[in-house]
Amino acid sequence: MAKIAYILLCHKDPVAIIRQAERLTAVGDYMSIHFDASANPEHFKEIKAALANNPNVTFAHKRIKCGWGEWSLVQATLYAVESAAKAFPRATHFYMLSGDCMAIKSAEYTHQYLDENDADFIESFDYFESDWIKTGWKEERLIYRHWVNERTHKKLFYAMFEVQKWLGLTREIPADLQIQIGSQWWCLRRRTIEWLLHFVKQRKDVVRFFRTTWIPDETFFQTLVRHLVPEDEIRTRTLTFLMFTDYGMPVTFYNDHYDLLLAQDYLFARKISAEAQNLKRRLGLLYAAESVKFQISNEGRSLFKFLSGRGRIGRRFATRFWETESTLGRERELLIVICKKWHVAKRVLDRIRQVTNVPAIEYIFNEQDTPLPDLGGIQNTLEKRTRHRRALMRMLFDYFETDRLIVCMDPENLDLLNDFASDRSVTRMLEIECQFSDDYLIGHAMRVGLAGEQTSQDTLERLLPTIRNDMVHESDQIRDSGFENHLRLRENASEDQNAEMLSQFLAIPHEKAREIASTDYLFAD
Repeated sequence: MAKIAYILLCHKDPVAIIRQAERLTAVGDYMSIHFDASANPEHFKEIKAALANNPNVTFAHKRIKCGWGEWSLVQATLYAVESAAKAFPRATHFYMLSGDCMAIKSAEYTHQYLDENDADFIESFDYFESDWIKTGWKEERLIYRHWVNERTHKKLFYAMFEVQKWLGLTREIPADLQIQIGSQWWCLRRRTIEWLLHFVKQRKDVVRFFRTTWIPDETFFQTLVRHLVPEDEIRTRTLTFLMFTDYGMPVTFYNDHYDLLLAQDYLFARKISAEAQNLKRRLGLLYAAESVKFQISNEGRSLFKFLSGRGRIGRRFATRFWETESTLGRERELLIVICKKWHVAKRVLDRIRQVTNVPAIEYIFNEQDTPLPDLGGIQNTLEKRTRHRRALMRMLFDYFETDRLIVCMDPENLDLLNDFASDRSVTRMLEIECQFSDDYLIGHAMRVGLAGEQTSQDTLERLLPTIRNDMVHESDQIRDSGFENHLRLRENASEDQNAEMLSQFLAIPHEKAREIASTDYLFAD
């Protein structure tokens, strides 16, 4: 059975550290603590005194001062790992934690999970090929030497970099290493830890290299594990659930996040708010609990992205892109069917095809698999279609040899609607207003990843009003745009009313429009 040695790097809040150590070791697991040497010495004395009689707790055999982005964080980890490996010979796994982490599964579940998954869990993506680094330095982190802390000696840090750059003082990356990058929150098997510690003793050149790289805690262990362990024994993921805001700041969890955290496919979570005492209490009790069943829905990240994006004042949307390509053609008509229920719009489009001869294309800017002719590659991806939308539409007009073309769009495509409405061509819009039942909204949430099969009813009940309001807001935005030829087909309108809208939209006789409007299953889910 798995027995875990937790590696804890910390620098504050001695009471929380003591409680965390007591919770995690109470079920037979271990902990090795490195308390930052630059932190309050009285706090360290308090921690040592409180845990002195706990045989499952040890301390790093050497304490050092740590700084963000420095080698010191890696060295502190190595000291704590060395102490754990020596003190706890029965430990099968070594799990990296911070003082802000807490277990979101029981020890029973955690041990069983590790027993069933004989692998090392560590994010390790190719440093140069992946997009793990979103902005800022990439190669510069490695090929130049960084001796001082960027945050505490900013001017000196960048001055030393500029001097090296000016003098061309770059260096080679060790030839036998393929640099990897990822989160520092890993869980490694004992064999891997022993291999790694042996490698560190043998390869002083590698240690020297990483010692002067920038932010080595994101590359050192990630690179060495890939170097030492067969690929099929590595899971490129962390077992600690963490998220970041659009501004690069870690998301903090509070008392009302308990159910959300338990539903994630992770063993720990960070950062837990220092003020979330009730959450800490409940999670603390959870780790020692037995026979707890967890319903994994794993919608945390997509749910956070959705709700945070709509929770800001002004409702932040993507930057609008106004294309400058030439007009579709003054004599042409672009007919746009707008509907959130794609299956309803497709059904309407199918009936329009049967009644008229106007070429009609489904969700060309929303669905990758929309059937399209070969237009030389411009149609290959959604990104290309959106970027070159006017050119794409001109080519489709030419391909079908027509001056009238119908396409479907999602109400969220307001930037596209604005762009086409501003064109010299005639643009008509038919917005299909549907009723949204709770069952439909739940299905929608599952399709887009906001909920899963195991999402609790309470979570769904809180989520549904937000989704419903979001759909209403999209429709309101379209109306507020004041489009000249904007018509609405309503699910709760009469056949005659809808036939009139279709007649105006398609410029066809009322009788033909009524053939479409009278379709029994038109709005069926």
